[in-house]
Amino acid sequence: MKEKHHPTIYNTIFHWQNFRLKLVLEGIAIGLFSGLLIVLYRYLLEKAEILTSRIQLLQITNPWSIPLWFILLLFIGYLVGNIIKHEPMVSGSGIPQVKGVLLRQLDMNWWKVIIGKFIGGVLSIGAGLSLGREGPSVQIGAAVGQGFSRIFQRIKIEEKYLITSGASAGLSAAFNAPLAGAIFALEELHKSFSPLVLLSAMSASLTADFVSKEFFGLKPVFNFSHLSPLPLNYYLYLIFLGITVGIGGVLFNHILLKSQSFYHKQKWLPIQLRPMIPLLAAGILGLLLPQVLGGGHKLIHSLVNDIVPFKLLLLVLIVKFLFTMLSYGSGAPGGIFLPLLVIGALIGDVFGIIAVKIFHFSPEYLNNFIILAMAGYFTSIVKAPITASILITEMTGSFSHLLSLTVVSITSYLTADILNSKPIYDSLLERILGNRGYNSYIGDSKTKVLLEIAVGLDTALDQKMVKELEWPSQCLLVGIKRGEKELIPRGNTTIYAGDYLIVLTDENTATKIKAQLLELGGKCLLEN
Repeated sequence: MKEKHHPTIYNTIFHWQNFRLKLVLEGIAIGLFSGLLIVLYRYLLEKAEILTSRIQLLQITNPWSIPLWFILLLFIGYLVGNIIKHEPMVSGSGIPQVKGVLLRQLDMNWWKVIIGKFIGGVLSIGAGLSLGREGPSVQIGAAVGQGFSRIFQRIKIEEKYLITSGASAGLSAAFNAPLAGAIFALEELHKSFSPLVLLSAMSASLTADFVSKEFFGLKPVFNFSHLSPLPLNYYLYLIFLGITVGIGGVLFNHILLKSQSFYHKQKWLPIQLRPMIPLLAAGILGLLLPQVLGGGHKLIHSLVNDIVPFKLLLLVLIVKFLFTMLSYGSGAPGGIFLPLLVIGALIGDVFGIIAVKIFHFSPEYLNNFIILAMAGYFTSIVKAPITASILITEMTGSFSHLLSLTVVSITSYLTADILNSKPIYDSLLERILGNRGYNSYIGDSKTKVLLEIAVGLDTALDQKMVKELEWPSQCLLVGIKRGEKELIPRGNTTIYAGDYLIVLTDENTATKIKAQLLELGGKCLLEN
């Protein structure tokens, strides 16, 4: 049997000093493969949704087809449920799982995830569940990055960058949003700025975006034409909009977690049968209110281009919200990005109509409230305001509302923060780890890893000499990055805020070392 390769101290440090030049090329390669895979994923989803729409029209003219469609939905639910049972990592969004892999708290079989997520996502979303393509796209891209690393036998120093690059490429290709894909990697996946993460993620995102636009064209995902900038005298009302979507985002997070608990408590209902419940609901809604089916891309277009009666708008908002909870709680493969953006758009439309009728706003600004509410609602749920502003800007193709986007995003973020709402993907990851009993990092003592620690301003590390600090045992400070310079640390070397500390340790002690360094006031960026 071939002996498993464990990076030695020499190999780990050697690669840290020399692998940077490879990051761009590897990011491009991963972006290319991820982009092609996500393009195929988007194409099949579009065809599946068209087929579902035709089946719904057939049911109107031929009622005898209704029982056959429900039988098919039950079969699809059973098939998706068995995919989840045999590979639990493909359930749900996929973004919490990617975060867990990057934190070494979860392990992922890359080829099983690609196959299971791809097939399960097409079946679930294509059949009408209120789920989005972006979460599966992120996880599929991350699995491509891990597969690239495993096939070409990259060591741990590179693999985390490659997984991050793939995740960024997945989001970029899903929404034609390369900047949002790169920023998402920094703000959500790592929650810190790292030049190396940005370099690899941006290379992959731009490549995946190029591939996506070759197939789907240069137009943005949502085409908001003739959008006028919001006058400054309207900005006071944006505070109220931010508070509204902030409270709505807190409610979304709370009920989403409750929906998972609801399914989990039904001991009589096996995992492989859970997707049948939302799929049966999709069959009923297809006859009564088909607007709420699927991710909701067409629904946003109808809000922009058509006049929707106010009562119908409220009904669609409530049903879309509840159906999203029912769909995601079942564990079916699919994300919440697009559904939450749709719910945010509906809230913004309701808010705008009220503003027009009561405060006599000009109707020409109604679409502005749709865009702003999408960004604010995303921010309050994911707690990533920069990603929200950039994502909505790229998806709509308009930069005229960037200032108003920022105002609403910050307000909604503060509202969610005051109400003690945690980022949804962090909460979902905690739930996954709690259900599976994970409480420590995955690793072994033979594999050496590097931690990249950012020194915070006015912390225990700031303006201290190396010899003055009590460093955790089982680790070694091997380098200090200060801007473009790299210093070899000595006892009398002074550490300053903004420095990046490169710390060598064993893989199985990484979690303890990271916690101890965080107590000193650092901020962990990446575990390599």
